[in-house]
Amino acid sequence: MTDTANTTLAHSKPAAFLGGGVIGALGGLIGLGGAEFRLPLLISLFGFPGLEAVILNKAMSLVVVATALPFRTAAVPFADVLAHWPIIVNLLAGSLIGAWFGAGWATRLRSETLYRVIAIMLVAIAVVLMVGHEASAGQPLFTGGLQIGAGVVAGFIIGIVAALLGVAGGELLIPTLVLLFGADIKLAGSLSLAVSLPTMLVGFARYSQDQSFSTIRRNGTFVLLMAAGSIVGTFVGGQLLGIVPSYVLLPLLAVILMLSAVKVWRHK
Repeated sequence: MTDTANTTLAHSKPAAFLGGGVIGALGGLIGLGGAEFRLPLLISLFGFPGLEAVILNKAMSLVVVATALPFRTAAVPFADVLAHWPIIVNLLAGSLIGAWFGAGWATRLRSETLYRVIAIMLVAIAVVLMVGHEASAGQPLFTGGLQIGAGVVAGFIIGIVAALLGVAGGELLIPTLVLLFGADIKLAGSLSLAVSLPTMLVGFARYSQDQSFSTIRRNGTFVLLMAAGSIVGTFVGGQLLGIVPSYVLLPLLAVILMLSAVKVWRHK
């Protein structure tokens, strides 16, 4: 990191904890890793360079995803998640491969075009989710072999996006689960976390082969503070899940998608 980044980091301990907490609460409530918000924060506020920010983002998203899933069990029990294991396996069949390839590409290139394509895709999903879901609530978009094939392709694309940006992929997984498989929005959040966790571990393993991975060790205090804030936040978000109704979560997810699109579009 540069001297400027180090200076910023030296005065950012409360901000690291608070930022982790706010984003963690979002993850616990909706089923996201919150990385689309964390990535601009790591780059602009804390001064981390591109690839290091992506790797730190992946590490923090992993913490949020791993803790959000158990914290959400009061509203969405593990039994309900496990009962939908075919959907999880279906998406993982594509996302694990996509995560490996995406992380490999991320260590070699940075394309502004890619970020803009992703931003457009986020906006499109937000529109489809808001306009199309109520017309076919609870009804999967496809069935049978076509649904399985679409799930693998969707998982592969989501795995690539998740690895390239250091995200958990919840913003893409949740609409996919709602639209393609007809899942309830709260159940979709927990299923998203179940798919994200192994997907992120694969991407993380691939990143560990790059020298930039040492940023986690060099910034250990910062990582621990943001991780601690994230855990507190995911607990709070998980408790709010039983209070906040589904009809509030759906528009909230759409707003998050729009805001994420703006942040990703502006990212260079």
